[in-house]
Amino acid sequence: MADFLAMGGYAAFVWSAYGVTALVLAGLGLATVLSARRARAALHEAEQQIQGRRRTSRAQARAQR
Repeated sequence: MADFLAMGGYAAFVWSAYGVTALVLAGLGLATVLSARRARAALHEAEQQIQGRRRTSRAQARAQR
């Protein structure tokens, strides 16, 4: 097992490469989750603005009749 972990003398390079890869993948996953949350919040806000405009325009149309 120790020979496997030593990677034939290249353990420092191999394990650091695995570590960097794991950090990058974790960062990309986190960035994806945060981006999706921001997109959902923006969509919700846009939907609320559209609903407000529809209510206002309908009320104005009724008032003009």
